Amino acid sequence: MDEPVITGRTTTRPLDDVVCEALTARVTVDERGRVTGWNAGAERLLGYAAEEIVGRPAGELLAEPVPAEDLPPFAQLPRWHGNLSVRHRDGRRLEIKVLAHHRTPERERAAAPGADVGGGVRAGAGAGAGEWLLVSAMSGQQPEPLDDTFVTWSFAQSPCCALALYDTRLRLRRANADMERSVALTEQDMLGLRVNEIVDGPAGDRAEQSMARVLETGEPQYNENFLRTAGETREHAWSVFMSTLRDATGEVRGVCLTAHDTTEQYWARKRLQLIAEAGRRIGTTLDVMRTAQELADVTVPELADFVSVDLLTSLDDLHEPLPQAGTLASPLVLRRAAHQSVTPGLPEAVVALGEADEYPEGSAPVETLRSGRAAVYEMTHPAITALVARDPARASRAREFGMHSVMVVPLSARGTTLGVAILVRHRRAKLFQQDDVVLAEELAARAAVCIDNARRYTRERGTAVMLQRSLLPQRLPEQAAVEVASRYLPAGVHAGVGGDWFDVIPLSGARVALVVGDIVGHGIHASATMGRLRTAVRTLADIDLPPDELLTHLDDLVARLSTEREDDRTPADRAPETRAGGEVGATCLYAVYDPITQRCCLARAGHPLPAVVSPDGVADLVDIPASPPLGLGGLPFESAEIDLPEGSLLALYTNGLLESPDRDIDDGIRRLRHLLTGPEPTLDALCDRILTDLLPPRPSDDVALLMARTRALDASQVATWGVPSDPSAVAQTRKDALAQLEAWGLEDAAFVTELVVSELVTNAIRHAEPPIQLRLIHLTHDDSLICEVSDGGNTAPHLRRARSYDEGGRGLLLVAQLTQRWGTRQSAKGKTIWAEQHLEPAPPDVF
Repeated sequence: MDEPVITGRTTTRPLDDVVCEALTARVTVDERGRVTGWNAGAERLLGYAAEEIVGRPAGELLAEPVPAEDLPPFAQLPRWHGNLSVRHRDGRRLEIKVLAHHRTPERERAAAPGADVGGGVRAGAGAGAGEWLLVSAMSGQQPEPLDDTFVTWSFAQSPCCALALYDTRLRLRRANADMERSVALTEQDMLGLRVNEIVDGPAGDRAEQSMARVLETGEPQYNENFLRTAGETREHAWSVFMSTLRDATGEVRGVCLTAHDTTEQYWARKRLQLIAEAGRRIGTTLDVMRTAQELADVTVPELADFVSVDLLTSLDDLHEPLPQAGTLASPLVLRRAAHQSVTPGLPEAVVALGEADEYPEGSAPVETLRSGRAAVYEMTHPAITALVARDPARASRAREFGMHSVMVVPLSARGTTLGVAILVRHRRAKLFQQDDVVLAEELAARAAVCIDNARRYTRERGTAVMLQRSLLPQRLPEQAAVEVASRYLPAGVHAGVGGDWFDVIPLSGARVALVVGDIVGHGIHASATMGRLRTAVRTLADIDLPPDELLTHLDDLVARLSTEREDDRTPADRAPETRAGGEVGATCLYAVYDPITQRCCLARAGHPLPAVVSPDGVADLVDIPASPPLGLGGLPFESAEIDLPEGSLLALYTNGLLESPDRDIDDGIRRLRHLLTGPEPTLDALCDRILTDLLPPRPSDDVALLMARTRALDASQVATWGVPSDPSAVAQTRKDALAQLEAWGLEDAAFVTELVVSELVTNAIRHAEPPIQLRLIHLTHDDSLICEVSDGGNTAPHLRRARSYDEGGRGLLLVAQLTQRWGTRQSAKGKTIWAEQHLEPAPPDVF
């Protein structure tokens, strides 16, 4: 049978199925070795008709048996190929090349359900069993004259890559059509040129060097080059592979260069890299403006030449609900949050950072936010002209920089609209494409979530700061014992609001309590716990407990709060790994200063030691016995007493003032002592100096600082008498008190003071134990008078309402009615009952 002759693009005889079938011998053999399929090619090769051979053992076709040891384990192979000696029907011996495929029933049905894999006559028996398909080509055993032509055509027309052949002098000898298109030159234009002469620049130099290494070492070389062909707007990425060309003897005759256009893969990879970079760079902080700027920085210059990020002005009010996507009214007011440009100085920007601008109905930002989808516009689009026409500055910038393509991308997260990102191209000639839109929407979506997170965090943190500041003293009370100044500085945005607090509490007898505390942890819970502890301290201070006893009661309260919080936790939260997070911990320092004795009693619960500066300028830490933090229980608290002469400076603070990543506690204490001894005109200025010098711009923990400069009451403001334990001494005591009032010029207070002195001294003589002492204190700063009666008894009086026929019980009620405050405080040797009255200023003399 004559084979068809192929000439050019046509054939002299159609290659129908019968002709094609005759060009290959196809035989199928079942697992038992019997022939089950026989086609026309097999009949032409061996001379047997199908009806003569199907069903017979395949081994009968062999010219000689194949030794079993020479056969491979066919059952384990999906395919086998090799040479076989077979016998023609006329007795001739033929050596043929055979390719055998092992087909299981599953593979056969999956490959061609119901097809005749034998390609010819097929036996009915064993049709469903596994079998081997043997094929052998009837032609192509030896190279044919047409093969060289095939190679030439294949080289010139290969559509898969650009091909070029260079001789050993690295001069081009051949180039296919794809290579011609890639460099926009014909083969005739490039013949005899080196690669760096064809492609000018770094890409050509790299290829030249790599080809030289190929000739020198014989090893293939790989490069990635980026070229822009004449007339194109963007670079193409090429994967270039270079290898040696050898003759039959193995001698190197030249270099083969193949280049695959990987532009789409390259830009897809670049987009993925930009998305990954955005994930790393956007949202590094919980600051709205910083996050917007990070979006602009990522986008330029990879995607746009100029970018602006504009947010709704409603974001300014953290507690105002944001509009839902697609429900915006016009005109739209946006505030510039960030912008970036490839041009230094951002000359394209018309709106400054922080400024608001109005966008009319029909403008690109309004239409984009309503649709909720990014849109690309040319400068002639009505949505852009509506925006530019009303603003001469925008029109001027657009003409000056040649802006030609604008993309507006909405910023929305969790169903709420936040603003828009506007991307502009003027330096790069290519317009925004659909791939750019997809990338910009991905970047904007990531940034919008981060901006919304920052907005929500800012709102929650603002609420927490507002709560904490409302729980702190709004103003420090006026009192005669100390001059005070305070500072509270919340932690940076990453740490969250903590539970540091301070307080100044006026006490009886012109004394004052100074308190500084720190709740472990951050957030709303820490602020709420701080408020509860501060209230508890003020309540305990109001009954004049000594510092160590007050901390003991406060320790019990913190332990109860920990128990309550643990009871409120779910079983999952009570796991050992999360148990510590449910406990309430706190530290506290409580100090009481008496301006009459000029002594200070202090106790601490796990708190840093306070610092004191003597009037002669020596700074040191106060030695207070160490005690555990509040809430641990079981260990007693101890107090210490120190003398604080008038003009001494006492500094109470939380650990956030001293702790810092760049220094240790000892260094912080050394610097604090140095700052305390520096000259400052006021305590407020000293507080500012300490915070500025010791703290970074964004401290990692809250800081509370309380500064107190001691005062002393002049001896002329205090009068003290010993009272005999005899009822007859009451009259003389009244006379002494009235004489002292006259000396102070407080005759208007004589009536009330005489009654108070009489009642308190009489009660002490009747119900208490000696020694009994009367003390009057005149506080000139607020024009008040304190009357104190001390005795050696431990029982405290109780206020009650006397019945109509009771002979007693009315005196203490009168004292409470006639004075502003009264109370009892215990001491180591008894108790003191006191009453304080605010003196009304004397009316002016009109005569």
